[in-house]
Amino acid sequence: MQADRFIRALSALAQEHRLAAFRLLVQAGEQGVAAGVLAEKLDVPPSSMSFHLAQLANAGLVTQRRESRSIIYSADYAAMNGLMGYLTENCCGGMSCSEDADCLPSPQRKSA
Repeated sequence: MQADRFIRALSALAQEHRLAAFRLLVQAGEQGVAAGVLAEKLDVPPSSMSFHLAQLANAGLVTQRRESRSIIYSADYAAMNGLMGYLTENCCGGMSCSEDADCLPSPQRKSA
């Protein structure tokens, strides 16, 4: 992932409603969620939700498709994994992490 795209992705996630929406989309899986359902679940006006989803799409973190009159959003898992890989690529000096390394994802992560 190029640095500018990485910065755009982190910037998009650095907002409460966008982060919450992205987390819901990750939970939903490949089937995705309609924009209106996301707005309702997050108690955000539909027009605001559309703005937030556009920011996530512009950052390359979500995809969208039309189904009838609804726009369905899905997390882009490749982009998410690329972002996570970029953030952790220098973990443990670029070598395989030991089991007690702090950079391991939970539940493998040991408490400090």
